[in-house]
Amino acid sequence: MSVAATDAQAVHAAGVRRLLDSYRAIPPNSTVRLAKPTSNLFRARDRSDVKGLDVSGLTNVIAVDAEARTADVAGMCTYEDLVAATLPHALAPLVVPQLKTITLGGAVTGLGIESTSFRNGLPHESVLEMDILTGAGEIVTASPEQHADLYRTFPNSYGTLGYSTRLRIELEPVTPFVALRHLRFHSLADLVAAMDRIIETGGLDGTPVDYLDGVVFSADESYLCVGFKTTTPGPVSDYTGQDIYYRSIQHADGEKHDRLTIHDYLWRWDTDWFWCSRAFGAQNPTIRRFWPRRLRRSSFYWKLVGYDQRFNIADRIEKRNGRPPRERVVQDVEVPIQRCAQFLDWFLENVPIEPIWLCPLRLRENRHHDAGLSGGWPLYPLRSNHTYVNIGFWSSVPVGPVEGHTNKLIEAKVGELDGHKSLYSDSYYPREDFDELYGGETYKTVKKSYDPDSRLFDLYSKAVLRR
Repeated sequence: MSVAATDAQAVHAAGVRRLLDSYRAIPPNSTVRLAKPTSNLFRARDRSDVKGLDVSGLTNVIAVDAEARTADVAGMCTYEDLVAATLPHALAPLVVPQLKTITLGGAVTGLGIESTSFRNGLPHESVLEMDILTGAGEIVTASPEQHADLYRTFPNSYGTLGYSTRLRIELEPVTPFVALRHLRFHSLADLVAAMDRIIETGGLDGTPVDYLDGVVFSADESYLCVGFKTTTPGPVSDYTGQDIYYRSIQHADGEKHDRLTIHDYLWRWDTDWFWCSRAFGAQNPTIRRFWPRRLRRSSFYWKLVGYDQRFNIADRIEKRNGRPPRERVVQDVEVPIQRCAQFLDWFLENVPIEPIWLCPLRLRENRHHDAGLSGGWPLYPLRSNHTYVNIGFWSSVPVGPVEGHTNKLIEAKVGELDGHKSLYSDSYYPREDFDELYGGETYKTVKKSYDPDSRLFDLYSKAVLRR
């Protein structure tokens, strides 16, 4: 074992001790949550009478085992730091969510997704084992072989069963470059059919496909972005400056080719927070020229959103201009691929938001069953051997007749189409419906086992009541 690895483990051990000390210092009658400076959640939270855990020592990559293709990672390590540690070994996590400040622990206890998800599933599926601080104040190691009930229910539990302090994850080989083909479609049904063929065959025109996502601008303008690993050197594009990645996708017909370094491909969406930086004027060529490059990233836009939420800036502007306040519609939903075009048609007709992101996914082929893990992932029960499409839309609409009007319409439509909705943003489900969708009795049983005194909020309180 190298000196560097030994030092990293010592730093991690000290961070775990600090976390435990902070837990023990919290009065038994106080509710507990993380004291972290950043968050990728979009739901507002009531912070009254909530004491924070010190996770400041849990932000590092502990070790990368290039031969075994694994990494041991602290729970609060960002994917930006994780990728920086794995790329020198020509390796990357099996799924790298789109934004740099998403943490590995956050992507596992929540849900992450990206353009490898059609072949690698979701981030929690590549976790071999994880150390979790439970609501009972104990560190337990969860895997398919031990504490398997916690291992299975941890994904989509959003810190209501505990917090990961260390995760061992699988890695996969990557190449220095990614070659891209952006395919234009004039029909959503044609786009979905092409996506389905690529997933079923694993390739396009006889070439294996490594990355796959898409963008819908309107009913007659949509694109599949198909990526291929390549070692061939040559010119590459740069979308961290004046050029904007999602605009580069657009073209009149047929297909358009592009190339990026693997680093820039993984973070292609972060510079402009997909397309959401336009709300701050960052895509205006004049403003962009003077906008510091180091502040063209999702973490800075998050700060601007925080100011808006704190001071209600956007609604004040709307009121000053004689317009009604707006409802935030920031969601990712999964629908079966057979229902994808139907949902998109309904959405484009009823919700004035564009563009829309598409990302297909399939759960990995029963990887854990040989280890005795059955029952899948009960808090987000997608069907195995089925293709889903994650549909992401992030903006706001004029308020409706009741609070959450548009979000409630979307929840109803997703349910009608046998889909599921991620819980990182506003949710409005009645308690009975929520329990049926997100774990029900299985969740309650595990919650009682690992948080017997309810030191942590339950999932409904966090996701719907915004605690």
